[in-house]
Amino acid sequence: MTIDQALEPAIRVLGIEKSFKDLQVLRGVDFDVQRGSIFALLGSNGAGKTTLVRILSTLIKADSGTATVNGFDVAESPGDVRESISLTGQFAAVDEVLTGRENLILIARLRHLKNPAGIADDLLARFSLTDAGPRKASTYSGGMRRRLDIAMSLIGNPPVIFLDEPTTGLDPQARIEVWQTVKQLAHSGTTVLLTTQYLDEAEQLADQIAILHQGTIVQHGTLAELKRLLPPAKVEYVEKQPSLEDVFLALTGEGGPSGTNPADSPVPAGKEPQ
Repeated sequence: MTIDQALEPAIRVLGIEKSFKDLQVLRGVDFDVQRGSIFALLGSNGAGKTTLVRILSTLIKADSGTATVNGFDVAESPGDVRESISLTGQFAAVDEVLTGRENLILIARLRHLKNPAGIADDLLARFSLTDAGPRKASTYSGGMRRRLDIAMSLIGNPPVIFLDEPTTGLDPQARIEVWQTVKQLAHSGTTVLLTTQYLDEAEQLADQIAILHQGTIVQHGTLAELKRLLPPAKVEYVEKQPSLEDVFLALTGEGGPSGTNPADSPVPAGKEPQ
């Protein structure tokens, strides 16, 4: 990479358009992603997120506009772009017949890297999968499979990684595990472009957020900048009904909402106990 390339954004998208027959999916998309940052592309299903990732990863061509990844034009230098990136799709691409360690060794060999076993062991340790390494991937939880999938995508140390809906179908604990993994990637200097439809995911992870709606970026910026687009919410006080927990604590003598046991309250007139 030249000095000029190093000074450029890791990803630059200018005026990208894409249609499939009569369906226009992308309508002039523009944004930059700085190196070593997490950029969240936020949008509902059908907004065009996956189509854009496929263009940036050279799987399909844009109808118009330009895009560069790691300083290389995706249309003019697709080979250089592929060497610079890794793509993790919506579903984990692990081989469930193989162990976690064997999955990593296989990818390292396919990339013609030296010491595949050492690379596998390093990644297992990095992603807290050392103990699970000898087990078949079919025995892994959803979060472990996704972490293994991301570990596989990092073989060869690509400077840019695309994570397309990485937590789709995962339970809350598995999502947290993946979030921690993504944060570790950025801390190590990897540039992450993350597509998601989950608002909390973008809030937790992203340095920059772009909202993709009907094929265009309607707004982008930091979380704080986006929040400033709307006025603060007005707080209104309403009567709070007691919860079942309040009732239980009150009836068992642990104190109700007011800190008293209703059994100790005065008996209303005409309601004396028999």
